[in-house]
Amino acid sequence: MEASFSILIGFFFAASTYLMLSRQLIRILLGVSLLGNAVNLLIFTAGRLTREVPPVIPNSSLVPVEATANPLPQALILTAIVISFSFFAFLLVLAFRAYQELGTDDANEMRVAEPVGEVQPPMGY
Repeated sequence: MEASFSILIGFFFAASTYLMLSRQLIRILLGVSLLGNAVNLLIFTAGRLTREVPPVIPNSSLVPVEATANPLPQALILTAIVISFSFFAFLLVLAFRAYQELGTDDANEMRVAEPVGEVQPPMGY
């Protein structure tokens, strides 16, 4: 079970890296979102995958008798989902405003600080 999740996580990381290396802003945003999902899945897998074993400690013991899932990674994932969604929404609005102002979604053409027809500043002394 964990081997299949590790292969899926590797695929998510590879796909997100490929998308983030693109020049179009929407692909970059999808890559960032996919990277966040890959990290969440990695944390979830690192917290042990167990089925139908409640984390209940009997009265006669101080620790769980059986191997149970760690609740801390699950809480971290819930927090990370909210943060990644708000980060994605902010980047989406930022990309939309950049498209409205500059008229393109190509990252290489968004060179407001470096216009193409301008004279370059001196590069040395």
